Amino acid sequence: MKLNLSSQIVLNQVPKEFYHPSTAIERSEITRFEKVPTDIFPTIEEGAADIANQLETEIKKREQEGRQLVIGIGSGSSLTPIFEELIKRHKAGKLSFKNVVMFNAYEYFPLNAENVNRSINQLKQRFLNHIDIEEKNIYTLDGTIAQDKVQEHCRAYEQRIKELGGLDVILLGIGRMGNIATNEPGSSITSASRLILIDETAREEMKMSFGSQETVPPCSITMGISTILAARKIFLTAWGEEKADIIKKTVEGKISETVPASYLQTHNDAHVVIDLSAAAKLTRIQHPWLVASCKWTDKLVRSALVWLCQITGKPILKLTNKDYNENGLSELLALYGSAYNANIKIFNDLQHTITGWPGGKPNADDTYRPERAKPFPKRVIVFSPHPDDDVISMGGTLRRLVQQGHDVHVAYETSGNIAVGDEEVVRFMHFINGFNQIFGNEQDEVIKSKYKEIKNFLKGKKEGDIDTQDVRTIKGLIRRGEARTACTFNQIPLDHVHFLDLPFYESGKIEKLPMSEADVNIVRDLITKVKPHQIYVAGDLADPHGTHRKCTDAVLAALDLEKEAKAEWLKDCRVWMYRGAWAEWEIENIEMCVPISPEELRAKRNSILKHQSQMESAPFLGNDERLFWQRSEDRNRGTAKLYDDLGLACYEAMEAFVEYKF
Repeated sequence: MKLNLSSQIVLNQVPKEFYHPSTAIERSEITRFEKVPTDIFPTIEEGAADIANQLETEIKKREQEGRQLVIGIGSGSSLTPIFEELIKRHKAGKLSFKNVVMFNAYEYFPLNAENVNRSINQLKQRFLNHIDIEEKNIYTLDGTIAQDKVQEHCRAYEQRIKELGGLDVILLGIGRMGNIATNEPGSSITSASRLILIDETAREEMKMSFGSQETVPPCSITMGISTILAARKIFLTAWGEEKADIIKKTVEGKISETVPASYLQTHNDAHVVIDLSAAAKLTRIQHPWLVASCKWTDKLVRSALVWLCQITGKPILKLTNKDYNENGLSELLALYGSAYNANIKIFNDLQHTITGWPGGKPNADDTYRPERAKPFPKRVIVFSPHPDDDVISMGGTLRRLVQQGHDVHVAYETSGNIAVGDEEVVRFMHFINGFNQIFGNEQDEVIKSKYKEIKNFLKGKKEGDIDTQDVRTIKGLIRRGEARTACTFNQIPLDHVHFLDLPFYESGKIEKLPMSEADVNIVRDLITKVKPHQIYVAGDLADPHGTHRKCTDAVLAALDLEKEAKAEWLKDCRVWMYRGAWAEWEIENIEMCVPISPEELRAKRNSILKHQSQMESAPFLGNDERLFWQRSEDRNRGTAKLYDDLGLACYEAMEAFVEYKF
């Protein structure tokens, strides 16, 4: 069973010469905008193996010389694939760590001795406990000491590094704000190890380790920038499209204290190792025509023309030969013969993505439509990772499908219980207890005992405590009720509303369980029962909490099993990917764009507002202060404005989709 098919989704095929040049001359040409040596790999596994190869070489070289290798290591999740590769080599008997000395790059502060979420504990669980490094060779900053002793503790830590000859290698991830170790924006290039306040964005990322933002300590003790830059070799890693923006700033931007990772540009042996997704915004990947000749695909031409429109401030049909020549796109003039020919080709391509009939228009010529006219009506399943992603991501399209007569099912893949605040539980428990008092003469003993039990639990609940099964069940029921209300508002029959409650989600923590066959089989049971002509799935794989990716992987794995079984219904099924509150599809990738009128946008907002527990009290809004309905409207209006700026029809808002080919 293939459980990670989402990792194989590649929207733009990047020619190998742009991420793996064959000669030094080619590399010099295509990396002209890059100020730190950057190696790009098609997959995380290949990138992790490359770093492991270099570390293995360093370890064995020092071993032959009878010396120790002194290494600094962070504990961010981006380093986990590297740890796993090194552990695999150790267990295979190929690599020993007896001559390695390890310094932990940072530790949270303040901590008590019992706190399991220490950075060093995470590092031990993920790496150190699985190799043969000697305990005496493991050094860490201490988050339990008194604040007035931190400064002296940091000086002693740096002195110990110097006594061992300094750091030979340091291995780090990068935060979304460019923080390395926990050196936040504003850190000086001369900063030494010190106590530092963790900002809100970094706290958001750390929730994956701590279970909730409230339990992340306010500070950390971190190796300073000067300590990091003193290492003889530096590896910085990043995986996934959510890191693409900060990687571009780090590698191609100016050196700035607002992006601490940019200080790596001053180091003579720093290496950035990333996958193609994290490299997506680098010039050689996003705008390859600026660094070398290109093999022009339809998507690349569309990307180039949209870019040209944005820098010239012109709609597509007003671009001239001069615009092409002055901005490095003369190759397209040679290819198409004139600006007009290229302009009209891309204008028509974009025009054909727009449709008011997401399920296909019956009795109409569908030659240039994103969706086929037949069969009509279609059986449709909208898979929603959480109980509100359907309306947040494609609420306008959902209503349109129903109103146009299609047989629409909505499948809520997870309970979403972890995103419900305790105050919502209190509110509902007060209601049911009051109901029992008024209408049941307090005769229902289950309600009375559960009310008392849950009230006492919540009263004594401490930061970081996992909810009891009963509390999680109530939170799940709250979200079910909201989802049913939204579906009724959108005229979806309740027997077409499915709550799958995939098991991987039920960890009680932000960090979920691994997705398994049990999850896939639940999804497969539904799709084989409905045999849909259309499936909609979450395509925002950079969702900060990881649930969307796992939910989509479950659907794709189920489809793959049906494909292996040669299921006949698959021949007439298409899969469309939507994006949610976090990002929108790049316009060169959009294959279907559904216009939304002002009235429909208002109805979409009302659908989202039915999910009352996710309004102001939702715990995972992140560092973006807009509520989900505001993010959604801004995103949809932004897509419509982009089409308008390019000279196409002007709509109030638009929802965009990309087809998944299976």
